[in-house]
Amino acid sequence: MPDGLSSAMTIKRIHREINDLKKEDMGGITLAPTDNLFLWRAGIPGPEGSVYEGGVFNAEIQLAPDYPFMAPKVTFLTRIYHMNISDRGNVCIDILKHNWSPALSIFKVVLSLSSLLTDPNPRDPLVPSIANEYTRNREQHNRTAREWTRLYARPPAPSPTLKATPGLASRASTSTPRPSASTSSSRASSTSRATGKAKASRTATPLVENGTGRSASAAIAIDDSDDEGSTASGASRKRKRGAGGGTLISDDDDADSSGDTTGTAAPKRQKVAHGEGKRPTQPRPDEVIVIDD
Repeated sequence: MPDGLSSAMTIKRIHREINDLKKEDMGGITLAPTDNLFLWRAGIPGPEGSVYEGGVFNAEIQLAPDYPFMAPKVTFLTRIYHMNISDRGNVCIDILKHNWSPALSIFKVVLSLSSLLTDPNPRDPLVPSIANEYTRNREQHNRTAREWTRLYARPPAPSPTLKATPGLASRASTSTPRPSASTSSSRASSTSRATGKAKASRTATPLVENGTGRSASAAIAIDDSDDEGSTASGASRKRKRGAGGGTLISDDDDADSSGDTTGTAAPKRQKVAHGEGKRPTQPRPDEVIVIDD
């Protein structure tokens, strides 16, 4: 048969087997082609109840160019203590030799390999020493097979997953933030304004009517000082002269007006230059009224 026709038939057969695998119950077996359609990889789990239980044995299946008219070649990649499988991974099984048929498939070959792990064939051994041990000292054979399975066929244990401690995230989220530079500067500026508040005075000049029908201005001094307990040395008198010549005197420190040197604060009062007494109901044009806060 020409090579071109054989290759076309082989590729068509391989694609058909790939589609058939989607319908099969694979169990724990893995089987798929690599990037090369003529090279397949299989994973065969150790059958339950056998000495190979718990292990996974990987195998490589190489298809011939004229497959399926020629049997594939199987090589075990995982070391196994088996009388029908050599140290190099070669397999001795009848369907891969004289009992091969084009009606068989790759999946059926893998099923036969799984059965070989359960039922080895001591009549056609590939490793005679293991076959003799199997027939004469089954217990020793089983111990060695289990030990090889533990050493070479056990899948790697999954790496532990690190879990975040719940307390760490909450501590990070509720940690006290450090004050920023803008906050510190605003606090400093507000403190300096509070401690360095200056003494301010406002002067209002209301309009009053004099006897002639003309409006005259009377000067009113308002002291907004917050520092009422200043020392006697800082006290001063304010004199305002009105439009009519009258003068009103405001005492910033009652110690000066009362002559009390003890520093005891006395009620503040207003003095008018032309006399003391009851304040007129209506300010005169020539008076200056001082209101001390």
